[in-house]
This record gives sequence, C-alpha cells and structure tokens, in this order.
Amino acid sequence: MGIIAVAMLAFVVNPDSLEKLFGAKPGVYGKVNGDEITKEEYDDQLFMLQQQAQQQGQPGTGLEEQAWQLMVQSKLIKQQFEKMGLTLTEDMFWNQLQYDPMFAQNKENFDAKGNFKTQEIKKQITDLQNSGNVEMYNNWLRTRRTMEYRMMARQLFANVSIGITASKKEAEEMMKQRDQLANIDFVKIDYSVYEKKNPVKITRQDLTDYIKKHPILFKRDASRNIGFVYFPAAPSAQDETLAQNEINKLFSQGTDMSDGKENFQNTTNDSMFVSLNSDLPFNPQYFSAEQLPSQIKDKVAGASIGSTFGPYKEQNFYVVSKILDKKPSDSTLSRHILVTYKGNQAGANETRSKDEAKKLADSIGAVLKADPAKFTEMLKYSADPSSAAQGGSVGWTTPATPFVPEYLSFLANNGKGATGVVETQFGYHIINIEDKKSGAMTYKVANLVKAIKASDKTENEVYSKATRFIQQVQGKSFNDFANIAKKGNYQFDNPKEVGRFQGQLPGLGTDKDQEIIAWAFNKKRSKGDTEIFTVDGTGDRIVAYLNGIQDAGTADPEAVRDQIEPIIKNKIMAKQISEKIKAANAKSLDQIAKLFGAPKGSGQINILNPLLAGAMEPKVAGAAFGVAKGKLSMPVEGMTGVYVLVKNSETVNKQPGDIKQVTEAIAGQNSQQFGQALLKSLQDNAKIKDYRIELFNQTAMQ
Repeated sequence: MGIIAVAMLAFVVNPDSLEKLFGAKPGVYGKVNGDEITKEEYDDQLFMLQQQAQQQGQPGTGLEEQAWQLMVQSKLIKQQFEKMGLTLTEDMFWNQLQYDPMFAQNKENFDAKGNFKTQEIKKQITDLQNSGNVEMYNNWLRTRRTMEYRMMARQLFANVSIGITASKKEAEEMMKQRDQLANIDFVKIDYSVYEKKNPVKITRQDLTDYIKKHPILFKRDASRNIGFVYFPAAPSAQDETLAQNEINKLFSQGTDMSDGKENFQNTTNDSMFVSLNSDLPFNPQYFSAEQLPSQIKDKVAGASIGSTFGPYKEQNFYVVSKILDKKPSDSTLSRHILVTYKGNQAGANETRSKDEAKKLADSIGAVLKADPAKFTEMLKYSADPSSAAQGGSVGWTTPATPFVPEYLSFLANNGKGATGVVETQFGYHIINIEDKKSGAMTYKVANLVKAIKASDKTENEVYSKATRFIQQVQGKSFNDFANIAKKGNYQFDNPKEVGRFQGQLPGLGTDKDQEIIAWAFNKKRSKGDTEIFTVDGTGDRIVAYLNGIQDAGTADPEAVRDQIEPIIKNKIMAKQISEKIKAANAKSLDQIAKLFGAPKGSGQINILNPLLAGAMEPKVAGAAFGVAKGKLSMPVEGMTGVYVLVKNSETVNKQPGDIKQVTEAIAGQNSQQFGQALLKSLQDNAKIKDYRIELFNQTAMQ
C-alpha cells in the first residue's frame, strides 16, 4: 500500500524479565560473533519490512524471522567490512546515496543534467532535524541505517570479487565440455524397481550416522515437530441453499425493513442498500473489466448503466452486480505530505491533537495552493518517510491501485495541478496532482454479496467431531494420532521443523498458526501434548500434537528423515548392486541386464547437461568420458539407479559463443556465486546467539 502507516510493532515486555534474562543489558535479542542485536535494531528492521509489505499490498504479519535474518546478515557484513579495514565515512555515504535504490529510482532527485541533488537532500534532512518533528527524523535515521548496510554490502562484495576472473584455459575447457557428447550403451538397475524385490529399512542410527558425516548441512535453529488435523467448518448443502434464498429475496422480492417494497433492482441508493444488506462492504472504486468477477467481466462493455447481473456464484459467495458508472481510467502522478495526530493509525509517537493536525494540514495546503514550488520545503512536516525520501511522490496510480479510497477519490475528481487536503485513517494528506494520462474504460459496480457460510448447526457438528478426535488421541503415540486421522479421512499434516518466528504452518495458513507455534514452543510443553484451537470467525477447529522438540544444534534425525532417507537407501542399494555384479563376475552389458532383469539402453550424454533417459546423472557423464572406448565401466552410483556402460564414440556438437564471450560469462557467474557463497560461509561459521525464544517464553509466563 502506497499510503503507509508510520507505526512501530512493539513487543510488550516487562523490564524485570529482561533484567533476569540479560542482566545489566536489557533489550538484547541476540548476538552475532559477540555483537549485540538490540530490541531497537530488531524492531526498526521489522518496521522497515512492514512498510515495504504495505507499499506492495502484502500482509505485514509473519515477517519476524525475515527481520532477524536480515539483522544477522547486516551484522556479518559490517564485521567483515571493518575487518578489511574499510570505513563508511560521511562523505562516502552521501556520494553513494545516488546509487541506493530508494534514491536512484526517483528522477526528482536528479537535475536536468543528471546530477544528483546532494546538497538539496542534505538541506532537507537538516531542516527535518531542526523542525522538532522527532518521529519523522527518527524514521529517517532508521532508513539511513538500512541504506548504510546496503552500501557496505556493495563495497564488500565489490572488493572481494574484483579478483575473481576466468582464464582462457578455463573457457576452452568449458567449451570442450559443452560441445562434447559421448555415445553410450548402458544398463540401468533402477533403485525403485530393485527395492520392490529387495526392501531396505533405514534405522534411526543410519540417519544419525549420515548426519554426523555432514554436520554443517544439518545445523539447525530451535524448532518443533508438529502434527495437526484440520476440521474445516465447510458449509453444508442446506447452508448454501439458505444463502441462495437470501440473495434472491434481496434481489427481487425486497427487504424486511421496507416491508418488501425495496430490492436491489429498484433501490435508489445502491451504496446504502449494499452497506445495509451485503456481507461485503460497498466499494466506490472503479475497476477495469479484467478486475471484475469472472462471471461479468466479458459482459460489462456492452451493458448500460443500471444493468444487473446474477445472482451468480463466485467462490464461496452468491453475488448480484449492478453497473453504476463507466469512465476511462486515468493514471495519475501525485505526491503528498502526511500530517498525523495522536491516536490515529499512523500517529505512533505523535503528540499533536486531531484539531492541531487539521489546522497544520490546512495551513500547508493553503501555502502550496498559492505556491506549489514550496512543496519540497513543506516535506519536513510529513510523517511518511518513504514518500518524503522521494520528494513526497507516491508514483503513478490508477483507480485500481490499493490506496485508501479517500486518496483515490481526490485523484479521480481533480485535474492536473490540483492541491487539496484529504482526511484518511492515517491522518491528513496534502495532495498535489502532478500529471494525468487517460487509460482504458473502468466500471463502478455495486456488488450485493451473501457469503455461503457454515450455520451454527454445521459449526457444532465440526466442534463435536474435533472434540471426539482429541479425546481419542490423548495419551496416544504420534503414529496413533496420524493413523486415526487418516482412518477418519481428516486433513492431516506434519511439518517437522517449525521455527518459532516463521509465522505460518506449512499446509495450514490460518490466523491461528502463530498461536499454535507459540503453544508448541512454550516451556511447559512436552512431547505428546495435544490441544484444540478454534479459527476466529470461521468455526474451523485444529487439533495439534507436539511430536518433537528440537533445541538449537544438530537436527533431530526423525525430523529430517524424509530428506535423507532416500539418499541413504540409494547408497545401500548401490552397494548391494555393485557387490552382486562383482560376485557374478559379469563381463558384458548383456550379462548384467540378465542378472537384474533390466533392459539395455543407448543414448548421448554431456558433462554440462548430463541428461540420460529422463534423469540428470552427472556421475554417469563423468564415467562416460573417463572410460576407454569399447570398455565396460565399473558400476556407477547414479541419482536414480546404478549404471554400467560402454562408450561407443565421442562426437562434437559445436555450440554458438566465442572464447571471449564464454570467458566473460564464467567470470560473471563465478563472481555472483562467490558473493552468495561468502555470505553463507560467514553465517555458517558465525557464533550466533538467539535469545528471542527465551524472551517470549519469559513474557508469556508473566
């Protein structure tokens, strides 16, 4: 959402609990190689992510883990930056500012010759600092810290990757591997076919041994293994019929309040009728035909104003639609100054009253109507740091842009150059329309909606079913929990590594997900605990089972069984197959094919694109180019089976691209991969302490 609320998500924490946890340094959420991540830093990062999500029309919840990871990476980048003897000076910050995406993408930050307006932006920041608008200036400081980390990252990666090159020899070898093809005959003993006759059982010890050989791959943060069964309160056929009857009555018969005289067809106040009788509110915005419900989008172009469509079914709703107006869609370039007040959605730390905010907004509006050139000067009063950094601009919008309706209404009803004050849930906006462009036809539609929802009777049946289930599984093993769920054809899932702050449960996605995760991480929980949860507003029930508690460290073998069991099975089967081939003293592909009842095949394979018979087999490609022509290879442990092959010949299929192009491509790829690998290596080898779980458990017990 472009018009954003400047509000911090603050965790309510008792200072006493912080003292118990962190001694003389309360408010520390974690450490990275000894450097503290404070509550303030973490909250600032979370706030920035929430702003970005709102601007993009995305939900602002479930971002806690992303905020943590970004803080960890920022600390690692800063540490490495300083280890290299680099310093981000004040001059360097202002010199680099023009390359940061927040400023580089706004043409207003550059003059007619393309020069960055450094001094003008510096003056804006100085004016802001001296204006007394503490909230706005603090927002700038948050934004600056984020940009500083980006600048350090760019310089760090530029310095470490500058020496990454590719030689002519590398390029020649790459071109050779790219162009060479091996023509082979082979026998493949497929793992899945072999296992049907030779089943392999993987024990917990097998899993443990594999994990010990690959400790870095299985380093884990604290997690929980949670099983759950979802009992949706799905509307019954009777519930659907009830919704259909309700909308038919409102459409053609009439409302009870009007004694049957007013219906959706004859009403003279469509917005009021929808507001009083619909399950979804009236939306005054204009939409393109493509944005309208699928049942009517192809019909509106030829329909007249006042035409109705329906009733029709759209997902879980019955709908009747009426065309109220048509007009071409204008794209509008606008800018704004947001004035907030205490108690409104964007006035987190604001002290001014609503009346004071209105007077200030009207005063700014009057100044700008008289002299629009003073807009930049007035930005010091804006509580929207994101747009203020762009000269107040919110970019090009259309009636379909997810902005607050009052803002869009001003844009729709005023022309280029207009300035006005508009009140929304975020405060008072002083809006200036910079430009307009005509677009395609748009439609204002009133939608009368009745939700097809579960009745009380249906919800009670779901509650009874969930209650019976939890009674059946209490005190039982997890296998019993899963088997009873499957026997009842219930919706069962088992995410095995759920992080404390990941926000959503895979396979679920309800507003109870975070509550279930918090329940599972509570220190009072033990393996085998069960609980029933009710999804707000739906009547859906969720029965959760805590199947495993993973503390930070090496992964629980059972939690990663699905990931590594196939790998271990294949290795065991590959060893068995190889031993059988050796014991049979097989000297030809025909003998090996007969030994396992497997077919012979033939094909071409390439080192860089090792596709053979529909499977990617890099080890087979290596063997094909390593074995002598006409010789039987040793058994090759492939990805999907064990292969034995004979190379008949090698051919060259020349691909486009000269030595210079290939050299540059290798260097670019190596540089990109090195940057990613460097950050991963820094994180894998860092001493990272995360106190958030302890902190949240402590506050939950108060």
